Amino acid sequence: MTLTGPLRILFLAAAIIGISLFHYLTPLHLPALHDIFQRLYYLPIILAALWFGLRGGLAASIIVSILYAPHVLFQWGVHPSLELEKFLEILLYNVVGGVTGFLCQKEGERREELERAARRLEESYRALRSQADLIIGIEEQLRRAERLSALGELSAMLAHEIRNPLGSIRGTAEILRDDFQPGHPKHEFLEILLKETDRLNRVVEDFLRLSRPVDGERKTCDLAAELRELVTLLGGDAAARGVRIGLEADEVPPVTGDPEKLRQAFLNLMLNGIQATGAGGAVTVRVKMFPRSGDDRPLVELAFADTGAGIPRESLERIFTPFFTTKEGGTGLGLAITQRIVEGHGGTVTVESEPGQGTTFRVRLPL
Repeated sequence: MTLTGPLRILFLAAAIIGISLFHYLTPLHLPALHDIFQRLYYLPIILAALWFGLRGGLAASIIVSILYAPHVLFQWGVHPSLELEKFLEILLYNVVGGVTGFLCQKEGERREELERAARRLEESYRALRSQADLIIGIEEQLRRAERLSALGELSAMLAHEIRNPLGSIRGTAEILRDDFQPGHPKHEFLEILLKETDRLNRVVEDFLRLSRPVDGERKTCDLAAELRELVTLLGGDAAARGVRIGLEADEVPPVTGDPEKLRQAFLNLMLNGIQATGAGGAVTVRVKMFPRSGDDRPLVELAFADTGAGIPRESLERIFTPFFTTKEGGTGLGLAITQRIVEGHGGTVTVESEPGQGTTFRVRLPL
């Protein structure tokens, strides 16, 4: 058990007083016992020096000297040679208390200095680790930017080389479809051709959206109003799938950005939620504001939560990677486009998901 400061002082006082009483109460014809008691004084002196440093050691030795000196003067005064020896012992008490206290105090100061150095090293380590994480994040952003740059060049070529032939193919298919009425075997094949042409055109459009610069016309955007329109727009599709869609929006100030691009990002997330949720499930959009905290800017958070099957853990890290998809027939570009739009507005988009418990995408935009 570790003694506190007051308990240590009481212990030292009790030890010094106890040893002094033994001295005064022991008869002089038992010098051997007096010699033992005389040496016992060193124990409280050394303990005081260990616990309280130079001041403690000197204080204990002075108190011992004051209590022991009358014993020497009045009880051993008849023996001058012994009296001198006892006074030398008193001098030694003070030397031991001072030297031991000085050394212990220096050791304590050195220990405190080492502890401060250790704390500074720990703080430096945390700062370096934070900087390393920041550098890793920046490197990842640079790699993603390089991939998107290469994708942009590829998309420009694809748009030029594919969209014009697609238009010709679709026009030709529509002309041929008019020659074959519904029910004719070739009419069905022409419908498939038109459907697949439209799908391929959507893929090309996704390429173009991912490669276009995010910076567009910036103006005031009422997020709650945009989301209400999207809920109304997607209400029919959600109802057809047996999915409830709702909006819970706090009063938040408008943000500055490109309303068309933000609308596209929100539409992607809401469609993903509807498509991932089975009949009887629900998609809920929640909007709330985070006020300024310290140096952080005030933020508005949009949470897109569904009650679907969730996303496997091994897929979460790749969910925003272009061309990665878990949906049959998906292009894997919707979430990559959404992330690029949100980050282009100075925000962040994150995902939380547990298999069997649904998925929540959180978009945070600065106000």
